[in-house]
Amino acid sequence: MKGGSIEVGEGRSPRKGGARGLSIMDFVLRIIAAVATLGSALAMGTTNETLPFATQFIRFRAEFDDLPSFVFFVLANSVVCGYLVLSLVLSVFHIVRSTAVKSRIILIALDTVMLGLVTAAASAATSIVYIAHKGNAGANWFAICQQYNNFCERISGSLIGSYIAVALFIILIILSVVAVSRN
Repeated sequence: MKGGSIEVGEGRSPRKGGARGLSIMDFVLRIIAAVATLGSALAMGTTNETLPFATQFIRFRAEFDDLPSFVFFVLANSVVCGYLVLSLVLSVFHIVRSTAVKSRIILIALDTVMLGLVTAAASAATSIVYIAHKGNAGANWFAICQQYNNFCERISGSLIGSYIAVALFIILIILSVVAVSRN
């Protein structure tokens, strides 16, 4: 303290520290979102159930790949998980160099695309899960969840991770926009 003024520690401005904090939060949220999408893809991709019918030779089987919406869900969550893992490199770069703007803008654009992809996949799978639980009397589609309990529990549970990723992408985009606007 010289002459009534307060000095900020050795070349680090409070603004730079805040940007570094945003970058660290970005890194952590990307890891959580990657785990959520990986868990969703694995839960859906390994879902199947077989039920015996009348005799042991006749069986009914429900698998995720019987429905194209579930296949899209697994593929989309896998792509988004891969993107999130690859984007960790840029996230680490932003921790080291918190004033980088161009790479943050690229991340904002790519995050927005991945947000759209994971939202579309989760929405498509949600509509099928809803019909599996409730059926549709007008279309003569019966609810299958009374017979295939484990199948329905797993496909319903796999949606949770995907919707967590949607929420985290929204937060990531907002964090990146705040970081860019501060620079």
